[in-house]
Amino acid sequence: MPDSTTTRMPKSLIGILVLVCVHALGAALGGWTVIDENQRKQDHGQDLLMPMATAWLLALFCYGLAALHLICVVLARGRRPWVRVALIVCLSVAALGMVLTFLGSLTAGAPSLPAFLFACLDVAAVWTVSGETGRRYFSVRAPGRGVTTT
Repeated sequence: MPDSTTTRMPKSLIGILVLVCVHALGAALGGWTVIDENQRKQDHGQDLLMPMATAWLLALFCYGLAALHLICVVLARGRRPWVRVALIVCLSVAALGMVLTFLGSLTAGAPSLPAFLFACLDVAAVWTVSGETGRRYFSVRAPGRGVTTT
C-alpha cells in the first residue's frame, strides 16, 4: 500500500515530458540536417546555407538543447526544483521557435498548421509547468530510497 508521501506524477506532466522528448528528437535531427545540407551544397559547388563553422555551432547548440531536454525528462521523477525551471526555459525556447516558424510560414504564404499546433502545445505546457500543477509536483521531494520514516 503506498504511503501518504508518495505522489504520482500528474498525467498532464507525463504528456509534457513526451512533448519535451519530441522536441529533443527534433532538435537533434535539426542539428544533423543543417550539417548534412551544408555538406551536400559544398559537395555540389553551391553556396552554403551558412559558413561551416556557424553550421557546426548551430548543430552543437541543437545537440546541447536536445541533451538538456532529455536530462530534464530523466530527472523529472526526482522532483528537483531546478528541473522545473529548466523545463520552463526549454519549453519557452521551443514555443518561441515554433511561433517564429509559424510566422515565417505565414509570410511565405503557406501557413504551417503543425507549427501552429506545436506552438499552442508548447505555450500550454509552459503554463502547466509554471503553474500550480508544476509547482505542487516539483516542490515536494521524492521519498528517499531505503529510508524508512516512523
